[in-house]
Amino acid sequence: MLKTCVIGMGPIGNIHSTMYTEDELANFVAVCDWNKERADAGAAKFGVKAYYDVQTMLEAEQPDVVSVTTGGHEYGSEHHLPTMQALEFGCNVLGEKPISNEVEEGEEMVAKAKEKGVRYGVNLNHRFTPAARLAKTWVEEGKIGHQLFINMSMWIMNPRETSPYFHLKALHPHTIDVMRYFCGDIEKVHCFATKAPGRKIWSTAVFNMKFKNGCVGTLTGSYDIERGHPMERCEVAGVNGRFVIDDMYREVTLYPAGNPEKTVYTNPLFGGYREFADTFRNRIHTFLQQVTDGVAPDKIDGSAAEALAAQKVIAAAIESMETETVVDVRP
Repeated sequence: MLKTCVIGMGPIGNIHSTMYTEDELANFVAVCDWNKERADAGAAKFGVKAYYDVQTMLEAEQPDVVSVTTGGHEYGSEHHLPTMQALEFGCNVLGEKPISNEVEEGEEMVAKAKEKGVRYGVNLNHRFTPAARLAKTWVEEGKIGHQLFINMSMWIMNPRETSPYFHLKALHPHTIDVMRYFCGDIEKVHCFATKAPGRKIWSTAVFNMKFKNGCVGTLTGSYDIERGHPMERCEVAGVNGRFVIDDMYREVTLYPAGNPEKTVYTNPLFGGYREFADTFRNRIHTFLQQVTDGVAPDKIDGSAAEALAAQKVIAAAIESMETETVVDVRP
């Protein structure tokens, strides 16, 4: 079993803690938060030790795996320091998205993990669903063929107004990762955005993208639409067929080219995903399994390097908005 700890005991930290408590590969031993009340509440809830300083926890517990579930400005400004501390200590780290709200910090974190030879993943949980896995298999088996286009969309209601580009930086690490998961590296980006009535931030946006493999795509995202209906949709089309994922894990449909018969996977009513939090379970277990199996750091699924690549696309989209140009993402 892997000795595990969680840094940051907000709502997401509590979800990570729940999953570690339930996972047979984890020996969950401690939580850490600078806010004593949050740390103590988490310790009491999960029956583990509470710490209020990261370095103290690392030295006392010697964990194998650490989740960094802090938040901060644009949901990512508090990721850098505890991640660097855990990586420097030699821990395998599973961070929350975005890897950081600043690309330069993300680059430092990825470089540190490489230097220390440890596994560093990010909770890109939207790719860790049965629907996404099956769709990925269809891509690998050639059932989509040469890719032509991808259409991605995601929307929720988030009234926060923390920065002009909060919506792009905080929401779209997920959507862009899903697009890269199916279609590979993105080379060029162009972005338009708008502000819903009463909003001060760019709360709804459309990205146009060109992929390295020649595929083209669009991404539509919004912080202006109430939940209650499906919140996510992904469509990938190629010369051999097309698939559509509805609502992340609810359903995926394969439409073979020239064949009126389609293949449909529907999330089972019993034994399937019950709610959004269940996407964390698969993602966290996969990380624990890959650490247990000794998978090479550069081969893990949902790596920090992949999260950084998504964040660079977002940075390019912001540059596109500011300059009204198409921005090249390639190094």
